[in-house]
Amino acid sequence: MKKVIFYSTFALFFTGCAQNIPTHNEAVSDIKKGPHAIKPRSAFASPHTNGAVQDNWLKTFRDPKLNKLVREGEAHNPNLKVAAFRVERAAALTKLTESELKPTINIAGFYHDNNNAGANEVSFGGLGTSWEPDVWGRVGNLVSADQALTRSQIADYEFARQSLAAQIATVWFQLNANSKIYEFNKEIVKIQEKGLFVLNKREEIGQGNKRDVHLSKALVASAEDSARASLAAKERSQRALEVLIGRYPSARITAKYFYRTLPKIPSGLPAQILERRPDLIAAEERVAAAFHQKISAKLLHLPNVRLKLGLGPNSINDAITSLTAGIFAPLYTGGAIEAQVATATAEQKAAIASYAWTALRAFQEVEDRLAAEKHMAVRYTYISTMVKEYKTAYDMTIEKYRIGESTVLDILVIQGKWIKAEIAKLQIAKERLINRVNLHLALGGSFDTRHANYKLKQRQ
Repeated sequence: MKKVIFYSTFALFFTGCAQNIPTHNEAVSDIKKGPHAIKPRSAFASPHTNGAVQDNWLKTFRDPKLNKLVREGEAHNPNLKVAAFRVERAAALTKLTESELKPTINIAGFYHDNNNAGANEVSFGGLGTSWEPDVWGRVGNLVSADQALTRSQIADYEFARQSLAAQIATVWFQLNANSKIYEFNKEIVKIQEKGLFVLNKREEIGQGNKRDVHLSKALVASAEDSARASLAAKERSQRALEVLIGRYPSARITAKYFYRTLPKIPSGLPAQILERRPDLIAAEERVAAAFHQKISAKLLHLPNVRLKLGLGPNSINDAITSLTAGIFAPLYTGGAIEAQVATATAEQKAAIASYAWTALRAFQEVEDRLAAEKHMAVRYTYISTMVKEYKTAYDMTIEKYRIGESTVLDILVIQGKWIKAEIAKLQIAKERLINRVNLHLALGGSFDTRHANYKLKQRQ
């Protein structure tokens, strides 16, 4: 009994050291104070609107069908399911590492027959337990590393989820724009066909010429080609959207309406991006995991303690209890431990550099999107003016042609400019919507409210 108490006290004394696992802030201190630390500006350089970053940005588009498509994509997109399964795998690996902190219990039996030598039968059986206390915290650091990796997978899943919502919104707006362009091109076909009809009639009564008729026929064919090309683009958008939401790509999903104006959105502060964006949170957690793995590798140099306890009967009438303990320290490993430490150190440095790159890229994305917001708004004004003026000039040229003051070529020149400006206006309207989606994503705003505080939850 004295030995049991001694060994138990010995184990408890040393395993108290295992509780000294560095905190998360200590594990990631190098990205906040070290040479690779990111120092965000106090404000964005590009034109921006002050205020807190919006969550539930999907609602700002006021599009119930888009909301429904995103929910369908969440439920059925295969890539999102892959990200979810990676979270499950990481959690399972963490449990596997945690099991090393607990004793193992086995049941065993042994039978030996010595009757041929005139002896009695001998039998052994019972329970055996073994435990390697985490004296220095080596396994505890591995557990912390796995927990950080699990949190990184959770953040990766959240980023995949938000990216999927952004992709669905982007393709949805592309589909709506392509549908509008297709409808516009069909109207141009009708206009060209009407013009060909008029020219044929004028030629029949001797007021026109064959050249104008041939030009008009070519324009009809050109308009039909543009309509066919825009139809193909529309169908590609339909299939792309169907795949994103997990449907078969049959090009049957229908477009709805198309926004042209957007409200201003607040952009928050640059430093907040580091706390909001899931990809940055995932990168930070990988830095923490690499830190704990390096600490664990260094602790391989220290000795460890192994305890074994056996309890069971020896034959039918006797009982036996055994307790063994040992201390094992590495003397020579051929450089294996040093290699593990060097590997873990390199991986930590790589994780820190990767975080720095991810942060810089995130700031670039925000600055690009904020600048594009301003530029596209100005361009949309210019292009709207172009459409209005070219359309007025086109209508005036048609009237002049009817009274013989202009030619078909005059009409064609002005008509081509009007059509090009009209399509450019639709394209820039689409690009403004897509840029707005990407700005929300770059700022780290969630498309709903369910995961706005997921970072806090995953560390509790």
